[in-house]
Amino acid sequence: MIDGDNADFFILSDKGGTMFIVDKNEKGLEIIQLTTVDKTRLYLELNLKNVKAEVLQETENNPFVIQKVIDAGRIVLSADSLGASETMIEKAVSYAKERKQFNRVIGSFQAVKHMCAEMAADLEPCYAMLWQAAHSFDHDPDEARLQACQAKSHIAEVAKMVSKKATEVHGGMGFTDLLGLHYWFKRIGLNRQILGGPELVREEAAELQGFNQ
Repeated sequence: MIDGDNADFFILSDKGGTMFIVDKNEKGLEIIQLTTVDKTRLYLELNLKNVKAEVLQETENNPFVIQKVIDAGRIVLSADSLGASETMIEKAVSYAKERKQFNRVIGSFQAVKHMCAEMAADLEPCYAMLWQAAHSFDHDPDEARLQACQAKSHIAEVAKMVSKKATEVHGGMGFTDLLGLHYWFKRIGLNRQILGGPELVREEAAELQGFNQ
């Protein structure tokens, strides 16, 4: 469980894909805080023993509730990766303005300029894509799932590129603990896989549009 310290309820899934809602104060639920290498998030382990849970079921008034939960999660993860990417770009640009090689700041070198420009140019359209996915989730249910899939898969790929190039701009320092870039690098990598990696999510989007039939 990620970042669940302020949650009042947990949504859990079994191996068959059935989802359950569990109250954090429910008797029999043990919540253990884990120590990990990721200092940007809180990780929890949930141990359940005879815990009462409410099955998350689709109803006539809300026939796609389970998919909406997944869509919301994908949009949130996309937003998180977008923010992490923006942070890494800002750090890379700031470093390029200060770090000197051959008595010149490295930001004056064409290769570094191109790396920073490419990161910014590739990330910029992701803002509109994310806003569209969020808008569709609230106002256009017919497009919500497809938009969530497209945002999750595309932003995950762009964020991966940004995390790699932003680290490279920092040179050898980028791979050390001193600057903390590795926290964002790892966060982006984990977001990429949660609720489906780009390949799986793109396949899902293709099925929605009838391309895999």
